[in-house]
Amino acid sequence: MIPALLLAAPWVLLPLLVLWRLRGTLLLETVDPTPPALGPLVSVVLPARNEAAHIADCIASLRATTWPHWELIVVNDGSTDDTATLARRAAAGDPRITVLDAPALADGWFGKQWACHTGMQVARGELLLFTDADTRHGPDLITRLVRARAARGADLMSVSGTQEMVTFWERAVQPVVFALILTRYGGARAIEGARTPDDVVANGQCFLITREAYDAIGGHAGVRDTVAEDLMLAQRIVQAGRRVSLVLGRAQLSTRMYDGWDSIARGWRKNVYAGGRLAMKGGAIGRVLFPFVLVSFPLAIALPFLVLPWAVLTDRPDLLLWSAVSCAAMLAAFAGAAAFGRTPLWRALLAPVGALAFALICAQAIARGRSVEWKGREYTSA
Repeated sequence: MIPALLLAAPWVLLPLLVLWRLRGTLLLETVDPTPPALGPLVSVVLPARNEAAHIADCIASLRATTWPHWELIVVNDGSTDDTATLARRAAAGDPRITVLDAPALADGWFGKQWACHTGMQVARGELLLFTDADTRHGPDLITRLVRARAARGADLMSVSGTQEMVTFWERAVQPVVFALILTRYGGARAIEGARTPDDVVANGQCFLITREAYDAIGGHAGVRDTVAEDLMLAQRIVQAGRRVSLVLGRAQLSTRMYDGWDSIARGWRKNVYAGGRLAMKGGAIGRVLFPFVLVSFPLAIALPFLVLPWAVLTDRPDLLLWSAVSCAAMLAAFAGAAAFGRTPLWRALLAPVGALAFALICAQAIARGRSVEWKGREYTSA
C-alpha cells in the first residue's frame, strides 16, 4: 500500500503546488472601478484578420468603457472576409476609433506583430492596451486594469479572464492546456518574482504596457519573427530589468478562443511547440528535450485513467490503489479549476479525454517543428 501511495504522490502534490503558486494573484474585481475625472490616454490596439464573427461585438464592448481618455485603433490585417466593413460600421463615426488597413505583410514578420506595429504608428497614448478580436471587455476593465498596473508597479500587466467553452472539444482540451500553463508559470507572485526571463509569460488576449517600456524593448519589431509574441514581449521586459505581472479578471474579460476541434487543433498546433520551446530552460539541451517534456504532461494526466480499468481487470491491488488515488487527485484538481472558472464541476470528467487529445495536438506540432500555418499564411518561427 505504501509504495503505491508514494508513486501517487506526484499526481496528488503537483496540483497543490500549482494552487500554492497562484497565491497572491490580484483579482480585478477587488480593484476600485471608479473612473477618474481625467486619466492618461490609453491607446487600445486591436489587430484583426478574418474576424467577422467577433469584431463588432469586441468593438462595442470596448466603446462601453468607463475610462475617460481612450482611443481605439483597429488594424485590418489583410482580411478576406467582411472584417474591415464590419469594423467601420461598429465604429459608427466615433472620432475616438480609427480603422486602418495594414500594408502588405513585410518579409520576416508574423501578421499579428505587423498589424500591431502598424497600429502603433498612430497610437498616441502613454498606456497601450493590446487585445484580440475574440475578446469581450467589461466597461470597468480598463479602469481597474490601469489602477492595478500602477499598484503593482508593473511595466506590463496582462489579464487572465473567463474562457468561454461551448463545444465538447473546447470543454475537454482547453482546461488541460490552461493547466499546463499554470503549472509552468504559476500566478502573479511567481511571475513578478521570476529571476530569469524564461519564467515569465503574458496573455496576448489582453495586456497593458507603458509606452515607455514598449519603446525601450523595441516594440513588436523586436519579436516580429516568433509565433508567441506575448511570451517574448514579457521575456524582453524582464531582460530589460523591468516588471511583468498578471491579474485575474473573470468578470471583466471573456474570450472564446476556438469553436470546435478543427480550430482547437489548428490553434494550439500553431504555437504549443514553436512558441513553447522558447520558454524551455536548459538552453540548447533543454530545447532538445522539450518535445518529450511537452507530450509527457498530458500523457501523465491521462495515465491513471488508462491504468485504472486494466488494474481492475487484472486484479492488481497495488496498481488499483495507485490509479484510484491519482485519478481522484486529478479529478479534484480539474473540478476545483471548474469551480473557480464558474463552470459545471462535471466537466472535470472530460480531463482524460482532453489530455489524450492534447497529446495528439502536441505530437502534430512537434512534427511541424518551427513551421507555422495560421489563417492562410505560412511562417517559420524563430
